[in-house]
Amino acid sequence: MADITAAMVKELRSATDAPMMDCKKVLVEADGDMAKATELLKERGIAKVAKKADRVAAEGLAGFKIADDFSKATVAEINSETDFVAQNDGFKKLVQDTTEEIYNTNPADVATLMATPFGSKFTEAVTKIGEKIEVRRFATLTADETTALNGYIHSNNRIAVILEAKCDSAKTANGMRDTLKQIAMHASAMKPKTLSYKDFTPDFVQSETVGRIEIIKKENEELARLKKPLKNVPQYISMSQLTDAILAEAEATIKAELTAQGKPEKIWDKIIPGQLARYIDDNTTLDKELALLDQTYVLNDKLTVAQAVEEAAKALGGTAEIVNFIRLQVGEGIEKKVDDFAAEVAAQMA
Repeated sequence: MADITAAMVKELRSATDAPMMDCKKVLVEADGDMAKATELLKERGIAKVAKKADRVAAEGLAGFKIADDFSKATVAEINSETDFVAQNDGFKKLVQDTTEEIYNTNPADVATLMATPFGSKFTEAVTKIGEKIEVRRFATLTADETTALNGYIHSNNRIAVILEAKCDSAKTANGMRDTLKQIAMHASAMKPKTLSYKDFTPDFVQSETVGRIEIIKKENEELARLKKPLKNVPQYISMSQLTDAILAEAEATIKAELTAQGKPEKIWDKIIPGQLARYIDDNTTLDKELALLDQTYVLNDKLTVAQAVEEAAKALGGTAEIVNFIRLQVGEGIEKKVDDFAAEVAAQMA
């Protein structure tokens, strides 16, 4: 009997897209004959999925599971080619079963998941459904007694969010769960890409600066045409750019304007904080769009998400800080294939 090596299994998997365990099994049966092993996979329908490898799976559903005691939560994205299949009961069950498997077994990545016995079951289910279906990504968060954990899945089952917040006590963690559910709903709608402006690299901020300022200038052209109030045109777009020196210069400018307006210095302390806050607001548009903690909270537009968390924890007599969040939206970042129907017909007629 031929010695079945890991390299042989990998080669067959690459050629057929079949799960590793099935590849190894047919290689044993075929005594190491790659062609015969491939035929065995095809005969059993296991290699059928590979024929669809050039198609784009950009539809699908998100999976969501959270422990009854809020100690653990999993989100997953499983893609299909069409929305029609995504609404199929068989596909919905596959999403539920896959999310449950991930939640229970904590696989390191998609390849690890598909190399387990569950991977074979997944492939069998895909074969029955009849189009390209794949696990795209997943994540799990866990909580200890001083960590608040919660999440949300949108009613369309295409967006799922989980968050965790570190708290000063178990009491605060328990009390923060409702707030985290609300913030998960906020994240579902507002599409943050990262937790904080501190996550942005200097190169990314620099690359975004000119274009975003130009967008505001063009918006002002339209507002002027409509005779509506204009937006303040910023110099910057992120708090990461607002150094102490820049903020000091902004405060000095405000004081100079107050002097020119004849405002008495004794009331400056009531005016300057508000104007400086407005300056920061105008010059942090990138943060407010992409960073969760820096976004304006949808349930209270006078607060950022970070401030809303701080206030909610304070009301409980403690402290809390969101330290992680995961947001999955089905198909996000996937370039969908646009079919040329006329060209396809012509090709069939040739």
